[in-house]
Amino acid sequence: MTNIHSTRKREVLVSGASVAGLALAYWLNRHGFAVTVVEKAATVRNGGYPIDVRGTALDVVERMGILPRLRDAHVDLRRMTFLDEGGGQVASVRPGTVTGDTEGRDLEVRRGDLSEALHATVRHDAEFLFGDSIDVLDQSGDGVDVTFRGGARRTFDLVFGADGMHSRTRERLFGPEHLFDRYLGYCFAVFTMRNTFGLSRELVMWNTPGRAAALYATGDDDEQVHAFLNFARPRRPFDEFPTPEAQRDLVASVFADAGWEVPGMLAAMREADDLFFDTVAQIRLPRWSSGRVALVGDAAYAPSFLTGQGTSLALVGAYMLAGSLANQDHAAGFAAYERDTRAFVTQNQDLVDEGGATLFPTTAEALEQRNDRLRGLTTLRGAEAVSAHSALTLPDFMSLT
Repeated sequence: MTNIHSTRKREVLVSGASVAGLALAYWLNRHGFAVTVVEKAATVRNGGYPIDVRGTALDVVERMGILPRLRDAHVDLRRMTFLDEGGGQVASVRPGTVTGDTEGRDLEVRRGDLSEALHATVRHDAEFLFGDSIDVLDQSGDGVDVTFRGGARRTFDLVFGADGMHSRTRERLFGPEHLFDRYLGYCFAVFTMRNTFGLSRELVMWNTPGRAAALYATGDDDEQVHAFLNFARPRRPFDEFPTPEAQRDLVASVFADAGWEVPGMLAAMREADDLFFDTVAQIRLPRWSSGRVALVGDAAYAPSFLTGQGTSLALVGAYMLAGSLANQDHAAGFAAYERDTRAFVTQNQDLVDEGGATLFPTTAEALEQRNDRLRGLTTLRGAEAVSAHSALTLPDFMSLT
């Protein structure tokens, strides 16, 4: 192992104040790097759909010292109720029955609560450039010359792309997204709307073959709920529906004849100012770095929400990437990051082939089979998922520095 410690801290740039980006900034700082984070938004993003922290990722947040704070923020969903086409109840079950979570161990928190907790760990130890982004990366010299959209130019020893599923950093390194995108056959829209349903710490989901609509209340007396519309579509639609209005039209057309509360959800979607529309897909890359630039989180290995592991992979990947670089040069560090993390990532991405889409059957037969399992309180996600969540034991990098 090559010792890289010197009087000068290695200066690094993290693109994206995402979960992956904030966690990476924390661990890089702990390992002695001078960290700058650039984020195109004006501040760390709050709000967002609740996310899960499971298995090995819990060990990461415990080592960061934020596990107690996240436990206090735990959503503690009490029940999930499934409805048929007419709005009749199919089953009402404990959430862990569906997700395979370990009760009392795994966490579900609002994305904003996790982002704020992560930001608090590093906000005084890293430089943050909000309202800006990378325009040009040039690796022709001994470092990475970066031109920002705001016009500034700086040179960094290393650059990290933590800029999400549709990463511009990845595109600069390896080419357009479609080369690495594994489309899983669904599209979805999420937004918030008024809680006129009396929902409290629960999720209610309506299904017909190839369509699902859900309302999710994370608190006891929330004035708003998260609305979710998911539908099967064999061909990836982004080229056809590039604007928010076109995406709204697509969702409305798919659910035009739907019952239950869906008509009201469609009306709320038209007015929502926080609508997020996307395809359900994974990113599968043959390698996660090129030269002095590496990717982490969804930019490198988005697993899709069907696995429930996007946040956990981001947290674990950030820990492994920073630790792998702690006491060696970037070439050796990036190689170690891939060698020691890829099997864990792949095992979790492969959960989509172990029934990860079971909640969203595309045929009447598959929907009835799912409903029968729910009525029998049989878990929809088996031992494979629980095993994958904890498949990596974290190395103690701090003892090596």
